[in-house]
Amino acid sequence: MSAATAQPAMPAGSPKAPTELSTNPYVGVLGVFLGASIATMNSRLLSIGLADLRGAVGFSFDQASWLPTALNMAMMFSGVFCVFLSVIHGPRRVLLFAASVFTITAILLPFSANFWTMLVLQVLAGLASGTFYSLTMTFVLTSLPKRLIIFGIAAYAADIIFTSNFAAALQGWYADHLSWRWISWHAALVTPLMMLCVYFGIPRRKPALPGPSWRGFAYFSVSLSLLYGALDQGERLDWFHSPVIIAMTAAGLFLLAATCVRRILQPNPLVDLSFVNSRNLVILALSIFVFKFVHLATIILVPGFLGNIHRYRAVETGHALAWIALPQFAVVWLVAAAILFTNSRLILAASLTIVALGSLVCAHLDASWAGASFETIELVLAIGLAGAYVGLVSSIVLVGLEKGALKSAAAAATLSGFMHTFRIFGGQVGVSLMNRFLTVREEFHSNMLGLHVQVGNWLTDERLRIVSLGMLPSSSGSDEAQARAGALLGQQVHAQAYTLAVADGFVLIAGVAAAFLLIMLFMHPIKPSYQDLRKMP
Repeated sequence: MSAATAQPAMPAGSPKAPTELSTNPYVGVLGVFLGASIATMNSRLLSIGLADLRGAVGFSFDQASWLPTALNMAMMFSGVFCVFLSVIHGPRRVLLFAASVFTITAILLPFSANFWTMLVLQVLAGLASGTFYSLTMTFVLTSLPKRLIIFGIAAYAADIIFTSNFAAALQGWYADHLSWRWISWHAALVTPLMMLCVYFGIPRRKPALPGPSWRGFAYFSVSLSLLYGALDQGERLDWFHSPVIIAMTAAGLFLLAATCVRRILQPNPLVDLSFVNSRNLVILALSIFVFKFVHLATIILVPGFLGNIHRYRAVETGHALAWIALPQFAVVWLVAAAILFTNSRLILAASLTIVALGSLVCAHLDASWAGASFETIELVLAIGLAGAYVGLVSSIVLVGLEKGALKSAAAAATLSGFMHTFRIFGGQVGVSLMNRFLTVREEFHSNMLGLHVQVGNWLTDERLRIVSLGMLPSSSGSDEAQARAGALLGQQVHAQAYTLAVADGFVLIAGVAAAFLLIMLFMHPIKPSYQDLRKMP
């Protein structure tokens, strides 16, 4: 008897069975894009608004610093582990459950009774929202018609880039007009809309039979989370002078080795790594790290300069940076259209060249630069970053198609998890390297400037005398005026040293972009093109 005749006919007028729920893949794509935006915004709001949160609830600096670390460590874990869950249970089931947990934790977080309660809730929020990233590209690549994939990539790029740049302005507005609680409550408002899109856009799928062991996924996910935490806290805790950093690094490396051994002895069929054995994909995976590193120009260097030199608050920094989100939103679509008629690698190379040139211009900054001084350069960097992101993701997708990474749900999930791992972990490596670089260069410039700013040097003594005279009317005496003059001179030296360190940071970004352009010369030509995909259904 055939399967069709074995099933009883449904009576007329009866409701459809749950498995027959009509879904629209475009609604599902909107849902996963909302999820990626929510996760990005939540992480950025917490990092930017951490000072407001700490002041409101009375946490110490050390305690508060662990909140974004715990959130991102949990996101690192679930972003990899959900590859296993999505293959077994399907993206719909995973996303609906994770979004429900995330909404509940977002509502409860501002009511945390103490630090440990908030820390646990941040971990739960990270575990839930980490699934949003990995499953976004998995669903886009397997649900959209191939001729529309390039525009799905453009939408994904617009989603992530716009959210990253707009977060500072939004947090400043919340701090000025509402309260710090909206750092979390923002997600609680938007996530239900994402759940509706997922419910009506992603079809149900019967759970797969019990699959292979999840232990390999767990080893790998925990190892990356621990290494991420060590990188995130390393600069604050003085790296390997801290037992915490040593323990996290050692445990992370041990579990990473255990993952490799288990992969050799008992490979998991849910992880299809056949496409990873490709020079092109390895180089493009490196491009994710390069992009995250050069993106630090607008995430760390410019905000750090405005905050440290001109004491910009979050809302002021947000106003200085948020406007570039709109040009980027338009550029990604133009870049997607250009890729249809050119080459994604050419777009990636040209965009990184634009970023390198813009960074070299920024390397000439001085302490007189303010928010308005960066406007033209920010626009140049925004165009370059938008083009680079679309170029690298579209290139990765083409290589994945060429190597068969989209031939099955397991392969597509593996590719998405692979990209997600490099995006988050590689991004944190870049942040740690840049922060360490700024610290070392600031110390170097401070020492070099200090050689020329010493008591006894006639220029220094003359400057102190002039400043002391200016301070005298508002001081109790000459001794206080001289002390205040010395402190002011020290602040000026620090400002100049930090300015020079930021300038060196821009030079480093330009150098990294130029080095990667040379590495791109070793890529093989990618056979499929988006012109070929346009001819497919």
